[in-house]
Amino acid sequence: MATNHPRDTLTVKPSPVQQKTQRFFAPCPRGLEGALFDELTELGAIHVGPTDGGVAFQGPFTLGYRVCLWSRIASRVLWQLAEDEYHHEEDIYEIARSIAWPNLFTAQELIRVQVDAIRSPVTSLEFVTLRVKDAIVDSFRAVQDERPSVDTSMPDMRIHVFLTAYTATVYLDLAGEALFKRGYRREGLQAPLRENLAAGMLALKGWRGQMPLFDPMCGSGTILTEAAMIAMNLAPGGQRPFAFEKIRNFEANVFDAMRAEAAAGAKPLPPNLLFGNDRDVDAVEVTRRHLQNIGGEATASAVTITNVPMETLAAPAPTGLLLTNPPYGERLNELADLKAWYPAVGTWLKKTMAGWKACFITADRAMPSGIGFKPSKKTPLFNGALDCRLFEFELYAGSRREPPKDKTA
Repeated sequence: MATNHPRDTLTVKPSPVQQKTQRFFAPCPRGLEGALFDELTELGAIHVGPTDGGVAFQGPFTLGYRVCLWSRIASRVLWQLAEDEYHHEEDIYEIARSIAWPNLFTAQELIRVQVDAIRSPVTSLEFVTLRVKDAIVDSFRAVQDERPSVDTSMPDMRIHVFLTAYTATVYLDLAGEALFKRGYRREGLQAPLRENLAAGMLALKGWRGQMPLFDPMCGSGTILTEAAMIAMNLAPGGQRPFAFEKIRNFEANVFDAMRAEAAAGAKPLPPNLLFGNDRDVDAVEVTRRHLQNIGGEATASAVTITNVPMETLAAPAPTGLLLTNPPYGERLNELADLKAWYPAVGTWLKKTMAGWKACFITADRAMPSGIGFKPSKKTPLFNGALDCRLFEFELYAGSRREPPKDKTA
């Protein structure tokens, strides 16, 4: 491996990224790799390759802007800066040191280095993290007196290093804060469902606003708000800043044009499309505020939200998609109450929701037997670190059994 450092030729000035194809990696919630593959392909990515936990793709550098602005499913957009084989920790330092960091961002930006590994022989990821930070600092010190400082909580630039058994890859995070932070959740409430997981479930079920959507346990309204953004063709990143805006080669005119195009393509939310309910009146109010944050009072008013026990509701339309995130019952007393409640849910589904497709994401594997339905499909998904299943039930009136054939015919 070459160890020569570009000390004599490095100049501290913005240098536009070459027009050649760039390599990227977009992490996502596990279980949504296929949906993200489809989304990235639709956004113009090439050489798209799903793997466990994300999707690799290629395209011009400005494709990174577009994916940050429009991806509903990705958690981040990582721009690959270097990749090489390594044998020990100092090789990783040399790989990071070969990058002209002062050409990418200024010494005033706060940095954070994160190292992840699968089957790597290194004994300490903390030591590797320190050596990568050293490589960045040494790169700045080679050409100027200033150096960036580390801030692990609110950095301007996030550097990700991924180690396999033989290869180290260095990325710069173009997103900054995780992409599921859209900007409409402006209160200090903890969301039980991440925004990109909600959007991903809608993608898995093929929902693009073509049929009614009903969330009878809407909580803070993540599923409803993500559905509204899809139906209105709102860019999920339209209300937030990105780290790439602080990169020295940022092409502001290109991104301004993307934002303007996105704003011009937005449309009003049609009535009688989205329906929500929650027995907690505070949750209903939070849902309304989130809807107002994406489209004002007109958007909130277009969504019908009630505040009653779910099993007392009538079907809001003859058919559609029911998608919800029921309580998980993580404590024993809650789990007992939940299991006692399941039969009422099953009765309500059978009596009221015939003609609908019902989907529940839950960590409780016993949920289908509790409500008395056999799922037509179950998809493994992760809500953060929580191992869940998205159960799908086809609801119908009467029996689905075929009538016995007439043997005399």
